[in-house]
Amino acid sequence: MVATLKIDFVSDIACPWCAVGLGALEQALGQLKGEVSADLHFQPFELNPHMGPGGQDLGEHLTEKYGSTPEQQAQIRATIAARGEEVGFKFNPGGRGRVYNTFNAHRLLHWAGVKGPEG
Repeated sequence: MVATLKIDFVSDIACPWCAVGLGALEQALGQLKGEVSADLHFQPFELNPHMGPGGQDLGEHLTEKYGSTPEQQAQIRATIAARGEEVGFKFNPGGRGRVYNTFNAHRLLHWAGVKGPEG
């Protein structure tokens, strides 16, 4: 008999650790195939709900939010890339980027789910 689990996966679509967590969850469920069936529900979470529309330089943001140095940030990017590869995600950890508020992206995903693939 297959057990069904309802799983609420809470994440921000711009969070690399959330992608790593999803990959790890999918791997675990794959190992339990035939024993467990997952009813997976994605729940939105905004890491930076008060971020302005122009976003912020990623390095500056990480320094302000977490107090991390550029060297620590480079190590974290390498760790994320390595862990991501283990669960099937390829991250490009190099270079500088920007971080944005993801409210509109979550809203778009919500309406895409409501309308479905034919909407």
